[in-house]
Amino acid sequence: MSSKILIIGAGGQIGSELTFKLRTIYGEENVIASDISYNNESIVNSGLFEIVDAQDYASIKICVEKYNIDTIYLMAAMLSATGEKYPMKAWDLNMSSLFNVLNLARAKFIKKVFWPSSIAVFGPTTPVNYTPQYTVMEPSTVYGITKQVGERWCEYYFNKYNVDVRSLRYPGIISWKTLPGGGTTDYAVEIYHEAIKNNQYECFLKADTELPMMFMDDAIKATINIMQAPDDTIKIRSSYNLAAISFTPESIANSIKQRLPDFKITYNPDYRQEIANSWPKNINDSYARQDWKWKHDFNLDEITEEMLTQLSKNYNQ
Repeated sequence: MSSKILIIGAGGQIGSELTFKLRTIYGEENVIASDISYNNESIVNSGLFEIVDAQDYASIKICVEKYNIDTIYLMAAMLSATGEKYPMKAWDLNMSSLFNVLNLARAKFIKKVFWPSSIAVFGPTTPVNYTPQYTVMEPSTVYGITKQVGERWCEYYFNKYNVDVRSLRYPGIISWKTLPGGGTTDYAVEIYHEAIKNNQYECFLKADTELPMMFMDDAIKATINIMQAPDDTIKIRSSYNLAAISFTPESIANSIKQRLPDFKITYNPDYRQEIANSWPKNINDSYARQDWKWKHDFNLDEITEEMLTQLSKNYNQ
């Protein structure tokens, strides 16, 4: 029998691309996309779609029973920069949605849960170089706090109720398919859009701010890999460190200049600089590579090539 999958928050940056990829693997009829609105037309019009409120247990349960869902990918969340503007909304959305899905699994309505964590779980007291899996976590953003607390609950539900929940600490994600969604690492997406449109970019972080990053294709690959991995290979039920590459705004600008020699970058750091300063520069993800054989594919120049090529088509440049 085919797995029946529900993606909550399918209209978002990762959720939308994950939906398309899962449909190619499991079939369109087995992957139900859901979100709180019809805003993402490509998702709404490309297959089965339902309006589901991640903060409403009954709303999720009705959809689960309607389609006989056994696996949920919970991708709905308020991200770091937006969360700082609306702290209580971020807390309510990020925590209540997780409890709803974990409780559905505890009650045996579903069998398996994917929930994304983030490098935002780390804070200013965390070692910034090759941040280990097990380390000091004192997050300084609401988003990071919700992710750290969420990790503890995921592990608790696994230990206490045998809920099969799996999680990754995503770094910054770079994609050409969806627009930035209010994250601190979003400069690394915006910069490519502005390079194509205006040949210049004003960056909201300092030139030498190094952060862990990943191309969307690698993030989707990791997400599907961990969910397909045999149960006994998943040793960590809080969340796995996940890494690909780390770079600075200056190095991404230099990568762009190899293709667009006249590209100009200026720097005007804002409140997001403080958030970035509290995060690691690079991540040790040896547990993911060892336990379920994680391996990334894209380096910075390959990301730049793909981003500029695809965005040039989008903007008809």
